[in-house]
Amino acid sequence: MSTTIRQQLKVVVFLLTSVLLALPATAHAATSPLTGTAFFDSSPGTLCAEPPSGYDSYPALVMRGSLVGCWYTHIETARTTRGGVYLESGTELLVGRLDGGPDGTFTTTYKFEAKLDAAGAEVRGRCQHPIVRGSGTGGFAGATGRVDFKDIIGDPITYVYRGHISLR
Repeated sequence: MSTTIRQQLKVVVFLLTSVLLALPATAHAATSPLTGTAFFDSSPGTLCAEPPSGYDSYPALVMRGSLVGCWYTHIETARTTRGGVYLESGTELLVGRLDGGPDGTFTTTYKFEAKLDAAGAEVRGRCQHPIVRGSGTGGFAGATGRVDFKDIIGDPITYVYRGHISLR
């Protein structure tokens, strides 16, 4: 075999090996859809542990569905416009698991907007929660993605969520 053919074979073997080694990493980083419901823990400390320091702006949300656990909130900004739109932003912390996997945590930033009636009651609301890169621990190590909530107005208000998460 000539030197040129051997060199070309080495390059082909190197490239094939590189592709094969990359496949498991790509498969492990698959994106999972998120869907479920949430409701406030009406007796704080019953279904969810007491909020971690700084995440006590609301009672914890009890998460059901793809995400099972407790969702804690820290409000950083809040205001109501003259037109009756309530705007809020901050950070949130999930303590729980994904689809029955190992326990872990991740944090999100969030933006919430709600339309209020003349008496100040919520008519509709929604929020977006991008997962903070590098915030995941345990079963959420390497988590990236987003969770979106929609408020279901009733007594009490409940929530549906959807989104996606990738674990690397």
